[in-house]
Amino acid sequence: MTGHYIVFESIGNAAVKPFEVAQPKPGEVLLENDYTVISAGTERANLMQLPNTGTAETGFPFLPGYCGAGRVSAVGDGVASLNVGDRVVVNWGGHRSHTIRRADATLRIDDDSIDLFDAAFAPITAFSLLAVRKLRLEIGESVMIAGQGILGVFALQFASLSGAIPVLVADLDPDRRALALKLGATAALSPAAADFVAQVKALTDGKGPNAVVEVTGLAVALQQALEYVAWEGRISLLGCTRVSDVPIDFYKYVHRRGISLIGAHTNTRAKQESSPGHWTEFDDYRTYLKLVAAGKVQTRPMVSEVVSPETAPAVYKRLAEDKNPPLGIVFDWSKVR
Repeated sequence: MTGHYIVFESIGNAAVKPFEVAQPKPGEVLLENDYTVISAGTERANLMQLPNTGTAETGFPFLPGYCGAGRVSAVGDGVASLNVGDRVVVNWGGHRSHTIRRADATLRIDDDSIDLFDAAFAPITAFSLLAVRKLRLEIGESVMIAGQGILGVFALQFASLSGAIPVLVADLDPDRRALALKLGATAALSPAAADFVAQVKALTDGKGPNAVVEVTGLAVALQQALEYVAWEGRISLLGCTRVSDVPIDFYKYVHRRGISLIGAHTNTRAKQESSPGHWTEFDDYRTYLKLVAAGKVQTRPMVSEVVSPETAPAVYKRLAEDKNPPLGIVFDWSKVR
């Protein structure tokens, strides 16, 4: 059987290639993707070989994609936890029609009411959940979500569900700000405004937000957050600040004001058991799926395009050239079967 996968071949260039689909070994399962979701920030960074990325360290070719959902199409010997036809979250499987994973590293979707289209976002949402959990939000605390890409939109929804109020967002794109307001943001601001910091403080009784989720990965946005966050506030660093191009006065903005900077990379999460503020990847997947089933989290409003994987070269060309690409792009793998 022939499958297809997407590969970054050089800076700014992606291709779709065929491969022979292998059969799973003992303890493994063969998964067939229905959908995979582009993580624009991470994938663009690797496509453009930015500092502190996989392509910067090991070069090309590079296999992008970590977020999808599909079905089990074959099981290896000794696998009892999954059966052919089971619907699953496909995490860290790449943008490809088929992938082989360990059975014990694959989460089955038990609720038939959950559409695989929504389930495909689970790995991305786990990053946002991690960042919000690390803030240890209490009901009534104010929060700012800096950046309204996919991670930021989910962080907005999770912060609201955690009882934060007001929930502010910041983004340069007016369309993204408008979407944030529809999804429950108290106010949506442009960080380019000359009085941006003053606006943030005015919306938080002059104190600044108690907590910030920094999603942009831009050093200038982190500097702004340090200027507007409340005394002894917390900043969760969800976005990957790959380029340190803005000098920060740590004595003035961190040390003297008692600010907590919290790394929220997925490598910091619990591996085996969840505890307050430290949940495992699978437990965050389960949380997201329950919230989707209950209608408490939305994915569809942030989807800009659902495309065939055959269009990947053009899609990634746009991603390379446009620093503010469409919010949500999903590959529909049924179109290449």
